[in-house]
Amino acid sequence: MKPILYKFSISQPKWSKTQSLANSHLIEIRKAHAHAFKLGTSGIELCLSESTAFLDACKLFDERSDLNVVSATAIIGRFARQHRYEEAIYLFSRMLVSNIRPNEFTFGTVTHSSTALGNFNIGKQLHACATKIGLHSNVFVGSALLDFYAKLSTIEEAQRAFEDTCEPNVVSYTTLIGGYLKKERTEDAFRLFQEMPMRNVVSWNAMISGCSQSGHNEEAVNLFIEMLRQGLLPNQSTFPCAISAAANIAALGMGRTFHACAVKFLGKLDVFIGNSLISFYAKCGSMEDSLLVFNKLSERNIVSWNAVICGYAQNGRGEEAVSFFKRMQVVDCKPNSVTLLGLLWACNHAGLVDEGHSYFNQARIEDPSMLKPEHYACMVDLLSRSGCFRQAEEFLCELPFDPGIGFWKALLGGCQIHSNMELGEFAARKILALDPEDVSSYVMLSNAHSAAGRWQSVSTIRREMREKGMKRIPGSSWIEIKSKVHVFVTGDRSHHQKDEVYMALRFCNEHLREVEASNFLEES
Repeated sequence: MKPILYKFSISQPKWSKTQSLANSHLIEIRKAHAHAFKLGTSGIELCLSESTAFLDACKLFDERSDLNVVSATAIIGRFARQHRYEEAIYLFSRMLVSNIRPNEFTFGTVTHSSTALGNFNIGKQLHACATKIGLHSNVFVGSALLDFYAKLSTIEEAQRAFEDTCEPNVVSYTTLIGGYLKKERTEDAFRLFQEMPMRNVVSWNAMISGCSQSGHNEEAVNLFIEMLRQGLLPNQSTFPCAISAAANIAALGMGRTFHACAVKFLGKLDVFIGNSLISFYAKCGSMEDSLLVFNKLSERNIVSWNAVICGYAQNGRGEEAVSFFKRMQVVDCKPNSVTLLGLLWACNHAGLVDEGHSYFNQARIEDPSMLKPEHYACMVDLLSRSGCFRQAEEFLCELPFDPGIGFWKALLGGCQIHSNMELGEFAARKILALDPEDVSSYVMLSNAHSAAGRWQSVSTIRREMREKGMKRIPGSSWIEIKSKVHVFVTGDRSHHQKDEVYMALRFCNEHLREVEASNFLEES
């Protein structure tokens, strides 16, 4: 059989160093092979496991005339399991040179290796080889090719690989669903999920995590509930995704139920579920529960500490975030870039300008690699919100890179708070130069003029928005009642209880007017 793959280049020094060692092992290996011949494949795997030298494996292909597809695939698989993907693919090419016909398990192994390497050309060659032999439609090969295209190419090619697969199994369906969700084709993912002849916990996890990560949090929560209704037991991978989705819609009651389910089904919670619960309670504003989960964790990592620090920051409790960071330092847990971002965020919300500056400068001196653009943007936001515009301008001028839209929006936000019209208009021009269609900058500038009572400027900005066909993105809010989340947008009349909602709103408005009138009479 003519080889279709070129071997990977191996540097001469590396080859020379392993040559003498490999030869010294080879005498013992040959003796072992004589005994292993009677044992079959397991014997060959045993010999290889005792000496994992790549050269020894090459010699097996060169010198073993009895090497068959099963033993050759076992050797290739051993290298693949050790994450030595280049060697695995090289040995596959040696297998073809030796006229050993690959089977479906061989192709599955080397295709996964090419996916892990991110090598699209090798994967295409493997697909061509599998097609030539007639194995591309095998479910094991097809699923590997489907995963390869979903991760390294277009979803259309992944679809074709799925369609070419005879009798696709749960792995095939789940892989394509994951590909759809990665490309944000949620409707296609749901359609395929409904068409699946059989679903397992991995399939449900793929849907729940995909929906959660793509911002479809209500769907993720509903999927988890439906999974429980159908009698499937969630595993350690299910709960973090479901809890994160509940956190993103601030469904406190729903998340508490998920927490109880995790304790009921799993008993002891691992650090991943624990971290998701810390973030969940923090996002829902319940820092006491968040801290309680943290203190009960038997194992903690940097993510656990960061979740609490960021939670304090999000809830405007900056001084407590700083205090918690000091506690983290006492236990000698090394901070990372997320820790620093959480600290700057906390200082921002609490107006701790000096502390924020101190943490930023300390990182700049001790570990400059920790600083990312978002840290610089947070500093601009901190200075602008605090009204330190001269320092903010100097900071922007000294940036080691060109500031993006986020930096100018941070400056504009501070100008809106402190009614700094001149600098605000400068920031808005910078934003519009980078993105002429950015609606939010027009709105922020309009609000700043409105706060300063400059109604002519407000009218000019709004007219310009109308002429350009720009519309404000409607605000949204949600409320959880009896573990059911109700979502509303500005001017929304689609809710099934809209009449009751607007009746209650009118009652509140009338009550406020009466209170205002009463206060006015008392003051008179």
